[in-house]
Amino acid sequence: MKTILISGGAGFIGSHLCDFATERGDTVICLDNLISGTEKNVAHLLSKKNFNFINFDVSQPFLNRKFSKIDEIYHLASPADPNAHSRVSYIAHPFETMKVNSIGTWNMCDLALKTGARLLFASTSEIYGDPEKSPQDENYRGNVSTTGPRSVYDESKRFGETIVAAFVREKAMDGRIVRIFNTYGPRMNVNEGRAVVNFIKEALENKPLTIYGSGSQTRSFCYVSDQVEGLINAMETESAKGEVINIGNPDEKTILEFAKTIKRLTNSESEISYNDLPQDDPKQRKPDIQKARVLLGWQPKVNLETGLLETINYFKKVL
Repeated sequence: MKTILISGGAGFIGSHLCDFATERGDTVICLDNLISGTEKNVAHLLSKKNFNFINFDVSQPFLNRKFSKIDEIYHLASPADPNAHSRVSYIAHPFETMKVNSIGTWNMCDLALKTGARLLFASTSEIYGDPEKSPQDENYRGNVSTTGPRSVYDESKRFGETIVAAFVREKAMDGRIVRIFNTYGPRMNVNEGRAVVNFIKEALENKPLTIYGSGSQTRSFCYVSDQVEGLINAMETESAKGEVINIGNPDEKTILEFAKTIKRLTNSESEISYNDLPQDDPKQRKPDIQKARVLLGWQPKVNLETGLLETINYFKKVL
């Protein structure tokens, strides 16, 4: 069995990854400072001997003699919600976001070298910005503002990729970069402002579904179990060392289509409400996953309606 460190392990995706590794019998070190994660996501694991939760900010070096040997590091720590009205968004925590994706990434790379661990950096489709090509493949360099409100996340993730690539190239670290596209499912933070959360909450309360812009902008939504499987495959595939890989679902939907699907699945009486589109909001998002298919043998399995029903049932329990 392995010793696996997961930064951001009490977050949405990180907690599902903690589930998998703990159930497999690995020793899991879950680091999270709970800015956007919550201990509730891993509460069911706290009694397990092979699970260790530590409230910790990885912008500081992680020094713990108990865990001198680490086999794998999943660096997922970072706020990821772009909504300016959300208290857990990177807009609300700009400096923490920049630090965790730059200094935090550097610290995790240093730790990987010291312990001989393999590292996976969870980057994002947001490094493509408002793309001028679709679908987005890993060679596309993006169309990103360096100074807009989203840049604290987009640009710090881009710099995080630069750090990992330099450690791989110059210091022979065994690292890989995964660009995560929109992911949804149980344990999404109910306080955040991403489309999935907003639409489900509004639909369940029969409030107007808030669409920013015309609703013609597109997103591609990947269910969390598919995302976690992709991350694990990327970590455990030897030939993925030094590679950049998109993990997402290429099933592209307009935001208006997505809102109407949630309205139908919740049997909601909500109307549609239109607000101004936020600055730098991408008009299109669709991953090219050919590399993941060939290199990792991975592709998504869960269709949108199945995943949304699971997510809606979760929200019914926690709201």
